[in-house]
This record gives sequence, C-alpha cells and structure tokens, in this order.
Amino acid sequence: MTAAGDPTHPVGGSSPGRWQPDTYLRFAGERARPFAALLSRVGAESPRRVVDLGCGEGALTASLARRWPAARVTGVDSSPEMLAAATAWALPGRVAFELGDVRDWAPAGPVDVVVSNAVLHWVDGHPGLMARWAGHLAPAGWLAVQVPGNFRAPTHALLAALCRSAEWADRLADVAPRADAVLEPAGYAEVLTAAGLSADVWETTYLHVLSGPDPVLAWVRSTVLRPVLARLDDADAGRFTDAYAAALRTAYPPRADGTTLLPFRRVFAVGSLEPLSEG
Repeated sequence: MTAAGDPTHPVGGSSPGRWQPDTYLRFAGERARPFAALLSRVGAESPRRVVDLGCGEGALTASLARRWPAARVTGVDSSPEMLAAATAWALPGRVAFELGDVRDWAPAGPVDVVVSNAVLHWVDGHPGLMARWAGHLAPAGWLAVQVPGNFRAPTHALLAALCRSAEWADRLADVAPRADAVLEPAGYAEVLTAAGLSADVWETTYLHVLSGPDPVLAWVRSTVLRPVLARLDDADAGRFTDAYAAALRTAYPPRADGTTLLPFRRVFAVGSLEPLSEG
C-alpha cells in the first residue's frame, strides 16, 4: 500500500533494493491521501475481521482499527523491514501483523473487509487474484483496491527507456516498468462485477508539490526505482541514478519558488456483496 510498502515485489539482494521504511515515509502525508479516499467509499459499518494486504510499516493499518473499534485487523506484508517497523502499531487482540505474500494469502474463514492499497501493480495477473479475494468475503463483505495509474507518466516511461537502453538492457530490461502493469478503471469494474460484486471505480490525479533537491527522484527511489537498483552494484547504481535524475529534472523542472509539481494518477476500485449507495 502507499504508506504500506508495495510488498509483493521480490526484495533484491543488494541494499538499494530492500524496503527502507524511513525513506518511504518521507512522503507519508502524500501517500496517505489515496488510502483515505479509498476507505471513504467502504460502507462496512461493524466488520469483525479486516485484512490489509500489503500493510508495510503499519500506520494506515492501525487507522482501520480506529475506524472500526470492534474489528480485529490483520496486516500482511512480505517485507521484514516494513514489518519490523509495523510492530510499533500492534495492539493485542485488535491489530496484528504477519509475514506473507499477498499472492498466497488465504484466510481461515470469511473476511468482512479486504484492503489492498498500492500493491497490486507489482503482481502479474492481479485481476485473477482480486477475483479470488472476492471469494473470501463474508456476506455483505467489501473489497477495496488502489493502484498507481501513472505507468505512462515520465517517471515510469523515462525509467523504462533507460532500463532498455543499450548500456543497461542486458541487466535491467526485464525489470523496466511496464505501461500495462495496471488496468484502466473500466477494466477493474469488469473484474469486480464478474466476481459478483457491486462496483464503484474511479480515478484521481493528485498534484503533489515537492521540495528539496531532486524531489521526484526521492519520491520514486523508495518505489519503482527500488527493484532496478537491486540489480546493480553501488558504482553502477550511482551511474544509473545520475542519468535518471538528469532526465527527471528535464521532465519535472523546478518552479521559481524551488518547488516541483508531480502529477500522480491513481485508480480506485471498491466492490461489495451488497448494493452500493450513490454519491
């Protein structure tokens, strides 16, 4: 999830590829906004069991327990680094965290609310996974998913082009971000309705105002750039990052006041086994 660590992408063997909660949380406020927007359309009133698939460092998972005080909330993530940070949010009998891959998740019984925030773009074939999760919902259960929708934006297109360039293709072409990593909103509506859910699907483009040196690079360093750097030693990672940073500065130039605008599109999909309200 956005403040929760896109967990299903394999953690690389070199230090640049590991999840680093402190780096990810530099933009915690900006990354939390889509989570709040996603949950605003979940109408569950008194769920008993809530699961956050891709919980990362746990802050937003804990917010689910505040919204639903009677629920037992479980966060699942495959990053030991993120889960180590998440222990600060654990509450005996109310909020728990466990190590696991969202692709393999199967609950012991029906779940009232399943949330997956900024995770599924790492998972090939995730529409089928969403359908499987829908099958684990309790009567009147809810499934809520958010994915980045910016894979054709310069942040990702420039990175993909660099990964596939003559200098780097032999090592990085297969980890270049794909433009088709996520569906368009209509595609997610089809996934939810085919799974027997009432669907509420929309998109939002956030215009983030970033500051500091190379702020767009800082934003992507903890997400889409992470698996790329995991393939490289320190010297090559530095050379690659320098080239990518230069391209980002051209695509996202600083404004006169020193800030940089980063448009970021996100796609939201909420499904329920009960009819959804309008508005």
